[in-house]
Amino acid sequence: MTESKHIQHNTQGRIGQGFDLHRLVPEKRLLLGGVLIESSPRGSDAHSDGDVLLHALIDAVLGALGQGDIGDHFPPSDAQWKDADSLLLLQQVLDQILKPSGYCLVNIDTTVFLETPKLTPYKLGIREKLASTLQLPLDAVSFKAKTMEGLGPIGHGEAIAASVTVLLSPV
Repeated sequence: MTESKHIQHNTQGRIGQGFDLHRLVPEKRLLLGGVLIESSPRGSDAHSDGDVLLHALIDAVLGALGQGDIGDHFPPSDAQWKDADSLLLLQQVLDQILKPSGYCLVNIDTTVFLETPKLTPYKLGIREKLASTLQLPLDAVSFKAKTMEGLGPIGHGEAIAASVTVLLSPV
């Protein structure tokens, strides 16, 4: 009979996955990864600034650490988060939760689902903004943009979504 080995906390990497979805509405700006998508006539309808990419990233980091989700830390029922800058929310999670945890980000893999506008002109800028904010090399930050081929709320131009996976390593 073999003995089960107990794995000590902080001895292995952790993976986190985050997802966010928002309705698109006129007269709102569209932010992705802290970058303004100037070619979009619509933006995210949300309590904060509606940056689905940063919201999914926050959820991925919190999930990897077993610390709940963005709504646990920045509830939409709390007026102080109304129109909040998602870059500041992310920085708070990095400073107050990730840094003290004994883990650091190794890399992130992101995907945004949006029918229009095309995001190709923004890809490098989004990667650079994320790399700078997260203090990661550019090659540790992936950004992909996908359409839904005209299917469902995203395909009909009614919504935007993002999915993010992160890898954390012990410091």
